[in-house]
Amino acid sequence: MIESIITSKTRIKLLLKFFLNSETKSYLRNLEQEFGESSNAIRIELNRLEEAGLLKSELAGNRKYFSANTNHPLFNDINSIIRKITGIDKVVEKIVSKIGNLEKAFLTGDFARGIDSSTIDLLLVGQPLDIEYIDQLVRKTEELIKRKIHYLILSDDQMGGYFKDRPTLLIWQKNSL
Repeated sequence: MIESIITSKTRIKLLLKFFLNSETKSYLRNLEQEFGESSNAIRIELNRLEEAGLLKSELAGNRKYFSANTNHPLFNDINSIIRKITGIDKVVEKIVSKIGNLEKAFLTGDFARGIDSSTIDLLLVGQPLDIEYIDQLVRKTEELIKRKIHYLILSDDQMGGYFKDRPTLLIWQKNSL
């Protein structure tokens, strides 16, 4: 869908990478390996996004790291669009917000790294949760967004140890609305 508006596949990948998880930082060679594209195509798009003020950069040694400019007036709008095209908005609306006793919900895996994927890895933090009800919500949402959803339920204590060195992206928190 977004391909009809933004014709550069590289630009779409960069927007997903940096605007899905605003904590993401990366440099040219790393993006080249991740995307499997030429460094020149990626460099051109990085420069365009930086000139537009959507990305910011910082030098660390001989590497130029890029990240989303969260102060840009369009940051929230682009983040919202990215959540819509990936289906994350529907995950929050149709699953996460309907689960009682839920404290927090995180994305893990590819989406937490800012990489588009056919599978959404979801971490639900809270106890006790109704697994049968969650299964029903997940199945309905998978049909709606045309992506597979894997979920894991942990307590707050378990979450800290289990995902200590893995990327997570908070997408919902109780009383944060």
